[in-house]
Amino acid sequence: MFGVLFGILVGLVMPVQTNANSRLRLSVGSPFLASLVSFTVGFLTLLAAALLLDGRLPDPALTAGRPAWLWSGGLLGVAVLTGNIFLFPRLGSVQTVVLPVTGQVIMGLLIDHFGWFNAPQAALGATRILGALLLVSGVLGAIGLADALLRRDRVVGTGSSAGLSLWAWRCAGVVFGMFSATQTAVNGQLGVVLGTATGAALVSFTVGVAVLLLIVLGTRATWGLGVPAGMDRNPWWMWIGGFLGAAFVFGNAFLSPVIGTGLTVMTILLGMMAGSLLIDHFGLLGARRKPTTLLRALGLACMVAGVAVIRLF
Repeated sequence: MFGVLFGILVGLVMPVQTNANSRLRLSVGSPFLASLVSFTVGFLTLLAAALLLDGRLPDPALTAGRPAWLWSGGLLGVAVLTGNIFLFPRLGSVQTVVLPVTGQVIMGLLIDHFGWFNAPQAALGATRILGALLLVSGVLGAIGLADALLRRDRVVGTGSSAGLSLWAWRCAGVVFGMFSATQTAVNGQLGVVLGTATGAALVSFTVGVAVLLLIVLGTRATWGLGVPAGMDRNPWWMWIGGFLGAAFVFGNAFLSPVIGTGLTVMTILLGMMAGSLLIDHFGLLGARRKPTTLLRALGLACMVAGVAVIRLF
């Protein structure tokens, strides 16, 4: 039960991180530069945590003779982050949420069933499938799919995104979600090998910073910090995204070997949706206030039921 509650708590920080990074992007201009700043803050946070809590930095020698995929967590994280940037204008808000979530749930269950990435095995039975369906259904309700359909939430873009191209982007959305679940399993196993979840998260962020730095240099993003038009100042909380991201990656690395990748993904998704509803309902962190509807509340309850089915039965 502790693992489930901790997973929900870890998930709660993600919507806050998203808002913080979105606000940071307005001030620095480039989404890649905002991601680099966020990753750098997270890297420094984890570096300090490793020295204070573990008393040492992770020892790369412990990975000698181990599979190369142990180092892929940071690369997967950057792929997911960058993927969402490209998905939104092509698929719209609803599909950008639902398709990656579907990929996360599917991949999490497959990793558990086959024991990929040395994850603890859990057979894919009717109960786990039912729980997954409840969770995905809850996500549809929590993001207000019915409201979106009534508004006819159209894909933003040109004719080039139609037909086969549109379906290619939809498949990419599922794949990015699968990358996210894979990152959870990889960082969890890296934490086992290194003997510290903090060290695993630090390695992941180190790789992420290196990759993002190459992207920023390659795209020749303009460096600078300003106050967006129509705003008086930059809020202090726009800098905490990296700190929260570090906590999120640490939580994933800690939980995955304990409760399994599938359940880790699902409990964190539950926390993410709950946090999003709270931010929208109260208009926190500069977000436009959007009171919780009955449909969204029922969607969250459906997600709770899905996690409970998998955890208790």
